[in-house]
Amino acid sequence: MKFASEFSQYLRQQQTRRVFLGRTSQGVGALALASLLEPRVLRAGGLTPSPRGTGVIQPLHFAPKAKRVIWLSMAGGPSHLETWDHKPKLAEMHGQAMPESFTKGKQIAQLQGQKLTCYGPQHKFQRFGKVGVEICELFPQIGSVADEICWVRSMTTEAINHDPAHMFMNTGSQIAGRPSMGAWLTYGLGSEAENLPGFVVLTSLGRGGQNQPIAARQWAPGFLPSRFQGVHLRGKGDPVMYLGSPAGVTREQQQDVVKTINTLNAQQDAIVDDPEIATRIAQYELAFQMQASVPELMDVAHEPAKVLELYGCKPGDGSFASNCLLARRLVERGVRFVQLYHKDWDHHGGVKQGVIYKAEEIDRACMALITDLKQRDMLKDTLIVWAGEFGRTPMSQGGDGRDHHNAGFTIWLAGGGIRGGSIYGSTDELGYAAVENPIDVHDLHATMLRLLGIEHTRMTVKFQGLDARLTGIAGKVIKDLMA
Repeated sequence: MKFASEFSQYLRQQQTRRVFLGRTSQGVGALALASLLEPRVLRAGGLTPSPRGTGVIQPLHFAPKAKRVIWLSMAGGPSHLETWDHKPKLAEMHGQAMPESFTKGKQIAQLQGQKLTCYGPQHKFQRFGKVGVEICELFPQIGSVADEICWVRSMTTEAINHDPAHMFMNTGSQIAGRPSMGAWLTYGLGSEAENLPGFVVLTSLGRGGQNQPIAARQWAPGFLPSRFQGVHLRGKGDPVMYLGSPAGVTREQQQDVVKTINTLNAQQDAIVDDPEIATRIAQYELAFQMQASVPELMDVAHEPAKVLELYGCKPGDGSFASNCLLARRLVERGVRFVQLYHKDWDHHGGVKQGVIYKAEEIDRACMALITDLKQRDMLKDTLIVWAGEFGRTPMSQGGDGRDHHNAGFTIWLAGGGIRGGSIYGSTDELGYAAVENPIDVHDLHATMLRLLGIEHTRMTVKFQGLDARLTGIAGKVIKDLMA
């Protein structure tokens, strides 16, 4: 503590005349602004909105139908033609030349300049639910909850390669550096979690496809304060690297260290007025709280046996099913945005067997998540989104695979104000392009924000002289998706 006292004295000596005058002139305005944004933020060390409780959108622009989001990211680009979009005509034309009228002048990834051959669906489809939706027979468990789901068969995106497509789906821009969806939501709405981050990411690895890497920039805060970034929890081993106390250090000793560091940070912030220092203070406090909360969260062994059976998972196995169960536990504890990445959907070859593997990994788990939330009366205000970064071509690649495709694919949504048991939009008879009610990523984001009570054009942050927002300069709310 002697060092802390000496350093504190040094910091006080650094209070320059320029900083004093600058902070004094801004003080009344900053206090007024802080009281408008978040009345509870008037605390030592900074005047920035709290990531918990209410966010900067206060009051909300609309009565919210959803309070939280679970985003199921199928990394690699799932084939809509082996999952959710039945195309009998494509099956009829299997092995024939793809009509040039579909593809001439269109963007194609790795098939550019090659002979384009129709590649029929590799699995049978059947009808499910009162809605009568035709989906691949490999997904009977998801089919059993078909009437809770809205199937969007006319999704499009601007990107055609993995990393920019992930960036676009997550941030509304193909260029890295913009805030991700989860960061925008925790900034705008705050979080109800007391001892956990407001935005959590979980990843899992499957079989039967190319393992495309997922970079941490996909859940980055961009130009928002860094405390709004997603926190990656690992499903196996230590959930968060370096979170535990060193051997021989008690929790009381650790708390004393955190308090001392935060005292020094607060004094430094009083001089330089840096919002990142306020973030550092909050994150030290959160990390200390997470030392107790995260192990309890990740320990699913105490879940009833019937719940583990419902999801089809084993405690600590790191599977997509386990992550779905963890997602339910996270939103129960007030986390605002949970994003699950499940890899290996990149089927340039072996799409038939690859989708069998994927169905084994996600079918029961997705059904269980919807069912579990509904049983807990949480589905009605939890928005679930299932989406890849793009789809796959109706043309073959390498004989038994499909190339990247952005002109038309399928996603689905459930809960949180979504019109369950409905089908929106369609692709053409070969599944190449969205032809009825096409929807793009900005539309999806705008609709998602509306369900959460936010008008997407009004949640902006000044960046490089512009009013930046999640939906850029585009986006329309698709009301037909909403109940």
